[in-house]
Amino acid sequence: MIKLTLLRKLLMALTGLFLCLFLVIHLLGNLQLFLPKEIAQEQFNAYSQALSGNLFIKVVAIGLYVSILAHAIYAVVITIYNRKSGGKYAVDERKVASPWYSRSMGLLGTVIFVFIVIHFQNFWYYYKFTDMPLDPWGRKDLYSAVVNLFGNVWYVVIYVVSMVAMGYHLLHGVASALRTLGVYHQKYVRVVNVAGVVYSVVISAGFAIIPIYVYLVQHQERLLTLLQLK
Repeated sequence: MIKLTLLRKLLMALTGLFLCLFLVIHLLGNLQLFLPKEIAQEQFNAYSQALSGNLFIKVVAIGLYVSILAHAIYAVVITIYNRKSGGKYAVDERKVASPWYSRSMGLLGTVIFVFIVIHFQNFWYYYKFTDMPLDPWGRKDLYSAVVNLFGNVWYVVIYVVSMVAMGYHLLHGVASALRTLGVYHQKYVRVVNVAGVVYSVVISAGFAIIPIYVYLVQHQERLLTLLQLK
């Protein structure tokens, strides 16, 4: 039973770190949305087409889908196992020993998983399985789909809230994964903690600021008018 528990934690750590690596690559690609419209449209659509037609990327994508499902499933399994084996605390003093987000990984993970499903439906499914309009260069115009969706304030709110949840999830998850893999040595604990915090903040803030920027650019004239009226 102990070996099985360790195996579950190891799989959680490995799939989690793989997803962390993917987030870096995904964020770098999305930074193209900060470019001027004409340049951003051409480069972002060319980037999307290159990824969808690359055999290596397709293999990595399969690994990504498997990792997301495995990470979510094992998170549920570990949570159920811990609740069955741990019992209830006579006095719940966990908040003294750990921050709230480390005790809320299930809730944070659920928010992120729901967001991933919505995100896949809006972008991945739309790109792969519908007759998406083409851009002036004859490529599927994913850029316009992204910009149009980010023009919806409610989607921007959902996106930003989900990124906040992801930031806190990463804040605990990165350190936990490294500890499981034996990297969390006492000599380097401070360095690992700082690196985990920096990574979590940069990734979550980087993703969150993109829809905010796109929304503000689209509605800048309206926002300026409202400010002038005040």
